[in-house]
Amino acid sequence: VLTMSSHHWLLAWMGLEINTLAIIPIMTKPHHPRSTEAGTKYFLTQAAASAMILLSSSINAWYTGQWDITQLTNQLACALMTAALAMKLGLPPVHFWLPEVMQGVTIKTTMIITTWMKLAPMSILLLISNSLNHTIMLTLG
Repeated sequence: VLTMSSHHWLLAWMGLEINTLAIIPIMTKPHHPRSTEAGTKYFLTQAAASAMILLSSSINAWYTGQWDITQLTNQLACALMTAALAMKLGLPPVHFWLPEVMQGVTIKTTMIITTWMKLAPMSILLLISNSLNHTIMLTLG
C-alpha cells in the first residue's frame, strides 16, 4: 500500500523493501536446506533490484532536482528502472531466479510470491509507463 500510494521515490523504495523483508521469514520457515537456499536467492536478487532502483532514482533526482515518481525523464534512469522492475517482477531475461525460488518453498508461499509480491512493482511500472522506452517494454513482454 505504501508503494502504490507514494509519489516519492524513497517512499516507494521503502515500501518495496518492507514487502521483500516480510516474505523472507515465511519462505525460510520450513527449516529445510532448499527453503534456505530459496530465501537466500530471493533476498540477493531483490536486493540487487532494489539497489538498481535507488541508483536510477538518484540519477534522475540528480538531473531533474525532483524525487517525484512521475518525473522520470533521464534515459539512463529509465533503462535502469526498467531493468530493476523487470527483475523484481521476474520478467525475461532476468527471470532465472524465479523458478529456483519457487522450487524451494511451499505451494502457498509460491502463490504469494507469484501474485501478491508482484503488485507493488507493477504499480510503479504503471506509474512510470509514460516515461519508459516502449521498445524495451515490448521486448520484455
